[in-house]
Parts: sequence; C-alpha cells; structure tokens
Amino acid sequence: MHKAPVDFVVGVDVGATKTLAGVVTMNGEILGRTKTKTPSEQSYRQVLSVIAACIEKAISDSNLPRSRIAAVGIGLAGLLDHETGVVKAEPNLGWESVPVKQALERELKLRVFLENDVNAGTLAEYQLGAGVGVKNLVGVFVGTGIGGGLIFDGRLYHGFGGVAGELGHIIVKTNGPRCGCGNRGCLEALASRTAIVRDLAKAIAKGRKSSLSKLIRNGDLRHIGSNTLATAFRDGDKLTMKIVKRSARYCGIGVASVLNLLNPEMVVLGGGVVEAFGSDYVEMVIKAARKQTFPATFQGIQIVPARLGDDAVLLGAACLARENIERLKG
Repeated sequence: MHKAPVDFVVGVDVGATKTLAGVVTMNGEILGRTKTKTPSEQSYRQVLSVIAACIEKAISDSNLPRSRIAAVGIGLAGLLDHETGVVKAEPNLGWESVPVKQALERELKLRVFLENDVNAGTLAEYQLGAGVGVKNLVGVFVGTGIGGGLIFDGRLYHGFGGVAGELGHIIVKTNGPRCGCGNRGCLEALASRTAIVRDLAKAIAKGRKSSLSKLIRNGDLRHIGSNTLATAFRDGDKLTMKIVKRSARYCGIGVASVLNLLNPEMVVLGGGVVEAFGSDYVEMVIKAARKQTFPATFQGIQIVPARLGDDAVLLGAACLARENIERLKG
C-alpha cells in the first residue's frame, strides 16, 4: 500500500499579543492560517495550551491528514537553548526556563523546534523572500525595538552563547539615550519606533508644533503606530520628518558597522517602521550607510526591503522545522 509523503510543516509566530500558525508547503504556501490572542498575562502552561490549540486548528483548517505533518517550528522573542528547546528568557511573556519543546511535543505528538523570532524572519527572507540566491545575509528589523539575524554560508549563525545578531544593541552614540537593556546609546534607543515616539513626545512637550499633537493622550505617544507616523512624514510634518530622518541615519550607521565587520552580500531591512515608511526610509538608511562604510566594502552590497511582511516569522519557523527534519533523516 502506497504511503502518503510527510511533506508539510507547521510554522508558528508567537507574539506578545497574538499567535499565528499555518501549515506550510514545500514552496512556502501557507494553508490553514489561524490567529489567536496570546494570553500573555496567564501562566506559561496556559499559554502553551493556547499555542497547541492554535496549531491543531491550523492543521484542521488545512484539510490535510494529520499524518502528513512532519514537524512544528516556532518563532518567539527571547533567549533560547536550541538543543533542549528551553526558553531561557522571553521578555514579552515573562518566561524564564520554560521547557517549550518538551511540553508541546508531549501535547501535540509532533516534533517541535524553536527559534528566536528575528532569526526566523531572517531565515524566511533568505529562503523565500528578498535574499533568495545569496549565501551571506544580515537581517535588520526595525519596529518597537530593533533585532537582527545573521546568515553565513547559507546557515543561521547563533554564536557561542546562542545570542548572535543582537544588532539593536550596537552602541552608536556614546552616552546616548538609555536603552531598555540598561545601556546608553544603543541603536535600538536611537532608531526604533520607541525612540521616534519618545523624541516626538519630548519635542512636543517643549512646544514644538506637530500634526501629531492632537493624538497625544496624557503626554503619551506610545499608542501611535508606525503607519500614523508615516502619514505625518508624507504629509510634510516638519518635526516628524526631522526625527524620522535622524532615526534612519542612526540605522544606517548601525548597518555600516555590520557591513564593515561582516561584509555580507545583502542586508534585508524589515519590521514595522520599514514597512510603513517604505522606500523613503530604505533610501535614507542606504545613504547613511554608504557614508560610514569603506567604499570597497560597500561596492556590490545590496540593501533591500524585506518582502514577506507579517508572514516572515511564521514562514521562517516552518523553514527551520523542515531543515531539522531533513537533518534528522540524515
């Protein structure tokens, strides 16, 4: 009797507010896409139960026999032990030493593999998005924070302790603003959306005029998203333009440091800020990076926008699961 091939994997993107899951084909098509709220205020056992239910629903909605699902890949923020599948620290969910792989494998009866969400997004862009065809790539994702991922010779690079790629914590301004990590002058503290809205709020509080003033609630701009900022930028709001341009300049300085150190073939720029501002932001980053990079180093390097958007982490987690299954097959 002919046995159906086991050729599908599930990719999962676990975020602070929502969890996305989908069954992914060999060519990156997503079947049975499912979204649910991440109950971040609950215990890790309750959160894992919700993740498992989301995965089961994605499999059910794909209309595939469960026997054809080979594995599950999960992308989430934080520090992971890639061998054991233990999440050492997940800041969004408040997890420490949570045995995610073991718990989900027991519940799902499927192999489970974990990866940092930004690494997963970088892997997806490398295999399915903007980086198809290159061997060495750096992903830089600018959103609420700034994360990075490294691909060397076609493989994710984790570093000695598994935390390589923390590009948001390159120091780009000595004694600069305090970063969430506790240091001063990190790229994240100068170029992220959090940095942009912080500087806007401070300037408006000092009397600077901006069309965003009417959106402030109790002096707090944090609820304003990247798309609103991009609209103000394109409408010519001078304060927004000044601060966003400064953000892009610092991002370019960070990218230049990466180029001078690693000399990759490509830098992929993604995340909510890049998606919202589009080519305007990318061009500003390229201009700043070119000024800070050795001409010979910059020659031939591509700095391009990401292509996969909100699907990047889900797809990257699926790529990870497929890679691991192939490796285990020998």
